[in-house]
Order: sequence, then C-alpha cells, then structure tokens
Amino acid sequence: MTEATLRDTVLRIGEEAKAAAIAVAAYDFEHHTAWSLNPARWFHAASTIKVPVLLSVYEAIEQRRFEPYSRLHVRNRFISVVDGRPFRVPLERDANAGVHAALGRMLTVHELAEHMIVTSSNLATNLLLDLVGIEAARAALVRLHLSGIDLRRGVEDEMAWEAGINNRVTAAGLCDALRLIEDGKAISPEASKAMLDILHQQRFRSGIPAGLPEDARVAHKTGEISTVAHDAGIVYLGDRDAYVVVILTEWAPETGGRQETIARISRAVYEYMTGASA
Repeated sequence: MTEATLRDTVLRIGEEAKAAAIAVAAYDFEHHTAWSLNPARWFHAASTIKVPVLLSVYEAIEQRRFEPYSRLHVRNRFISVVDGRPFRVPLERDANAGVHAALGRMLTVHELAEHMIVTSSNLATNLLLDLVGIEAARAALVRLHLSGIDLRRGVEDEMAWEAGINNRVTAAGLCDALRLIEDGKAISPEASKAMLDILHQQRFRSGIPAGLPEDARVAHKTGEISTVAHDAGIVYLGDRDAYVVVILTEWAPETGGRQETIARISRAVYEYMTGASA
C-alpha cells in the first residue's frame, strides 16, 4: 500500500462512517518513516490527555517531588480553573468505580497512575493532576518539547467547559509523546519503561488493537466523549521494531460505529506499515 493509497483508504473509511473529521499520525521505528493526515488539527482530547498527565507525573517523580509509592489521600473535591468553585467527579461519569470506592483511604501514586490509564479513571486523573499542579504539568510538556498538546484543566470541570476551556490534542502531538516514551527519551529510560508498562495494561481494546493480528501487543490510551473518539498507541509485531499510530475522530453526537472506524483505520495503517494484504 502506498502513502496515497493509505490516504484514500482512511478518507473513504471516514466518509463511509460519516465521521465529521479524522486525523492520523504514524511513525515507524523499523524504517524511520512517518505518515500523517491532518496531523495539526486540534481535537477535544477526551481521555487521551491522560498520557500527558502521566508524563508530568513521572517528571515529578524524576525530580524527587514524590515517589511512585508515595501515598495520596483519595478525595473527590477539586477547584475549577475558572472561578475557584469546587467540583466533583460524578461516579456515573467515571470509567472506574474502584477509585471512588477508596474515598477516605490512601492509594499510591503508582496505583492512581494505573487507574488513570488502564481503566481511564477520571478521579485518579484529577488527584494526580492536583498533586503535580496544572502549571507544572504544562511546563513538563514544554521541557519535553511537545507541541500539539494543550493541557488546561482537570476532568469534569464543568465551569471550565462552559467557559470554553478544554484539553486539546493533535495527532502529531500525541504521536511525538508516544515516540519519546518508546524511544526511552521521555524524562529518562527508567521513567519511559515505567510508563510503557502501564500503557501495556490498557483494558479498552476495541480501537487500535481490534484492527491488528491477535498476537500484536499495543501500549495505548483511548478517549471518548459525545463528540470524539480516539486511540493512540505503540504497536509491537513479532520481530520488527514498533510503530506509533494515533487516530483522532470527531462525530455528531448521535453517530455510531466509532470504535469500528478506528479499528478499520488501524488495520489500514498496519497494512501500510507491514505490506500485508487486506
């Protein structure tokens, strides 16, 4: 499959699914080549913003601000970036009830990082973001030379959402972040390995992994709200070097078939990377 064929295939998949917008960025460590479609287009990040939060947590660990097994009190009260009013993460709007069940008790930073990525806990995300600090997290991304990622607020900050303050990402930005992690250059080789270990445990597998052979391994993070569905990951296939693929999609709220669309795009990128036939 040529680059032009891949572009036509991805556009056709998006048109057939009635997606409002699609962006893809991919990098192949085997051949040191890149491919992209709309890589600089901004999308609401949904839960893919948790990868930049993870990076900021591990930079703070590297700075010895705390340790992976430092214990953190689990609470559900946060402050809006807009006006300082408190807000909470509703249990029904969180993908993981386990962290809510730990309210009033202690969890380690490592446990919260796993909950944030593996089961996409919004409560764990806000606890970690509060621990690091939004400005410190943003500064960490600058130090990593990551553009195309705009971390502005915690999850479920409705006052910020109403004010138009949202976390945003581009396919290129997330691709660069995952490239750093796979290359061992995200903060340190040890931090990169720790983050990879967490990303490999991802439980939501109906996106990128669903388009791959059964023996493929994927370290990734998904994200979905009413208007977007994303998946961003590092794909490992047999003896070849890994490749990174980021698939961002935007939708009308009532449109279905989102995960199937991401899986089909993942398959097309796989065929392009490996030369496999459809």
